[in-house]
Amino acid sequence: MTWTLVAVAGLAVATGGYLYWEHARHYPSTDDAFVDAHVVRVAAQVSGRVDRVFVHDQQDVADDAPLFSLDPRPFELAVDHARAELGIVRETLQAQAAAVRAAGAAVRERKVLLANLRERARRLRSLLKRRYASIQEVEDADAAVRGSRAQLSLAGSRMHQARATLGAGGARNARLRAAAAALAQARVELGYARVTAPCTGKIAALSLRPGDVVSPGVPLFALICNQEWWVNANYKETKLERIRAGQPATVHVDMYPGHPFHGRVEHIGGASGVAFSLLPPQNATGNWVKVTQRVPVRVRITDPDPRLPLRVGTSAEVTIDTTVSDPPQPGVR
Repeated sequence: MTWTLVAVAGLAVATGGYLYWEHARHYPSTDDAFVDAHVVRVAAQVSGRVDRVFVHDQQDVADDAPLFSLDPRPFELAVDHARAELGIVRETLQAQAAAVRAAGAAVRERKVLLANLRERARRLRSLLKRRYASIQEVEDADAAVRGSRAQLSLAGSRMHQARATLGAGGARNARLRAAAAALAQARVELGYARVTAPCTGKIAALSLRPGDVVSPGVPLFALICNQEWWVNANYKETKLERIRAGQPATVHVDMYPGHPFHGRVEHIGGASGVAFSLLPPQNATGNWVKVTQRVPVRVRITDPDPRLPLRVGTSAEVTIDTTVSDPPQPGVR
């Protein structure tokens, strides 16, 4: 009887162990997982002095809500200056266009005068043959033709110079385009003086105050976007064989132990965590010890609950259902 009980107990233990191993093989899990979301490092795009701060630390903000503004006066002056420069360019172009028209009129006038002088010289040569005109008169007429031709050439040169100074006409003019672009840039920078939220989320690490001077591109605080949440689950490489993108997953966040979240595998990392560490291991040395590596697997949470707000960096446990042989790919319906 005793041996029978021992045998039954041993069989039960073996069966339980096998079932646990089989379950773990089809439903791999890890508690080396952390909640993550898109975090925007808010920075100004232009330099200036902070005029107003519209939010406070840990405040929830909506998309496109104002965050802070810079003193707009330097940017408004820049817009006025650029607008004045554009006006000067337009007035200059108008004056140069008038000069081109005047030069063209002078060329036409010189052409008419040259034609008249040529006709007069022709008549005098005809009269000279009949002795009704003197040689001196003919020579004077020819000299007048040569002088008029030179004046016409000079007028033509002046017209070409005026056209070159003017450049292309209308909106194709380079100086006009440059002045218009400078005005547009000044207006864009004036718009940059007011910084708005790029997404709906929560303000974090805010210490900005009115009067602070900011530089472009320098992060001032963070905005945690809450439209999309995921978990970076670091799985042992020995558990990755059956994991595929699109497989369903269950996420237990330590903050809410009684509320499981549902998710779906988005992708599997292309390298283990140590591949991008500051001090990668030197496996070529003689004291190398094999260590099972972990590969990040991103699991997107598909049912975030506004009543249970998630926090970036909090711990979680992820279990993936690998029994789905042909899972739908993320983003494909």
